[in-house]
Amino acid sequence: MNEEAKKPEGLRSMRELVSEIEALKRDALALGDERHVERQRAKGKLDCRARIDALFDPGTFQEFGILAYHHPKPENARTPADGVVTGYGKIAGRWVACAAYDFTVMGGSIGETGERKVTELREMVAKWGIPIVWLIDSAGARIHTEGGFGGMMARGEGDIRKEARRTGMGASIFAYSGALFREQSILSGVIPQVCAMMGPGAAGTAYIPGLADFVPMVKGTSSMGLGGPYLVKAAVGEDITEEDLGSKLHNTKSGVADLEVPDDAACIASIRDYLSFFPSNATEAPPVIPCDDPIDRADDDLLDLVPVEPRKVYDVKKVVKRLADHGKLFEMKPLFARNLVTALVRIGGRPAGVIANNPMFYGGVLDVDASDKGARFINLCDAFNIPLVFLMDTPGFLIGTKAEEQGIIRHGAKMVHAVSCATVPKLTVVLRKGYGAGYYAMCGKGYEPDHIVAWPTAEISVMGPEGMVSIFARKLLMAQEDPAPMAKFLADKIRETIDPVIAAGWGYIDDIIDPRQTRKVLATLLEVTRNKTVQRPYRKHGVGPV
Repeated sequence: MNEEAKKPEGLRSMRELVSEIEALKRDALALGDERHVERQRAKGKLDCRARIDALFDPGTFQEFGILAYHHPKPENARTPADGVVTGYGKIAGRWVACAAYDFTVMGGSIGETGERKVTELREMVAKWGIPIVWLIDSAGARIHTEGGFGGMMARGEGDIRKEARRTGMGASIFAYSGALFREQSILSGVIPQVCAMMGPGAAGTAYIPGLADFVPMVKGTSSMGLGGPYLVKAAVGEDITEEDLGSKLHNTKSGVADLEVPDDAACIASIRDYLSFFPSNATEAPPVIPCDDPIDRADDDLLDLVPVEPRKVYDVKKVVKRLADHGKLFEMKPLFARNLVTALVRIGGRPAGVIANNPMFYGGVLDVDASDKGARFINLCDAFNIPLVFLMDTPGFLIGTKAEEQGIIRHGAKMVHAVSCATVPKLTVVLRKGYGAGYYAMCGKGYEPDHIVAWPTAEISVMGPEGMVSIFARKLLMAQEDPAPMAKFLADKIRETIDPVIAAGWGYIDDIIDPRQTRKVLATLLEVTRNKTVQRPYRKHGVGPV
């Protein structure tokens, strides 16, 4: 007698049950309503499952919560996975968790069931010590559905408070949902957090990138704001569009985003590339990869890239590329505060975070935005054990009433605070100018660099010679019919006193090197300092400038 014959009447067999579950899962894989799926693809966007397939190594993604749906279940709408796909898989062989919001399901809005799934995901990564990636394509909090206030109003419910209690929607759910930001804050510096903006991110889904470590945005299709166009119009009467809140704003002005990419495929590639520099969590060392680019290669171009004239401009990124393995750098915030370059590179196969003044923009001065950018990057690298390389060529911090109104003191203090507290290996190369407090912020001798070297063009001083002349020789210059020749004469004399040979003679720098040897010096130091430890006085946490 077969198993089917033994089965009590009215009960389904195991095969039938398994088949039914498989059918439900296949249905969930089909995403939301077909018209929403087609609309997504018509915009040149990948659907959330295609994004997951591109992000993870083939066949490694393990999803949970696929059978979830919105409650109460809508009669005329599909809500597979309740609009967010959650799970974990391997990226370049290492485990990473992911929450991908599905815009084809209720605009990818945050629902109660979906948020339970993402909460479980955050608990997983905290226990397992693996990175988390959000793929944001979401209208924010869910308020427009049958079980939400929008649905109640549309149905003309007589007692909205009673209906809210029945459905579980309303302020009570909102009051609990904020835990996601608290948990994300607690995970900061514990595991790498990536938030890719691959569509809109409004209100609730706008703070996720605000608290993440790396935020790429897709040009033309992504946006983020605490209020979307309709809410902004209702609240403050301003007419805006999604494009007004798009990648250009957040990459060039606000500084919330870290990278602008042309399409979804490039966005996914940037996530994989970014994570390759980082350990899985703060207790591990960053991954070292084999390097077939000789560390002792001498690049003659370095002799000509940095002009000997202290005020002449050049692009420091050309220097960084010649120091990095195969000339590759992963730049963070390349369109924001362009007077400071922050980039992840490998030198001899070892990851390093480069902070470099760029005289191509504003002479490499450190202004409010550059200070914030530098402090953020220093803290990021220090949190995940990535050594820091400072390439110094700055006239110092920006001065003047406008800069003071913007708070240059407190913003500049952020960068000084960050470099002071960093305990990872810190390597400093003075390319040319190191003036004033800019010398401090770029890890001068007093800021515990493990090694500080200079190129022959280096100048280290409280300020530039011209500035000193304008102060101490003010009366002398005022007495001259033409003060320019006298000012130049005095500045040239002062320049002789800030020669790097004098600093080396006093032991204020460790060596003056041939620029062509910079890569070899850095590669050697990154290897020898790999086990660096620093003991600090006990404290709960510092009280940093804001």
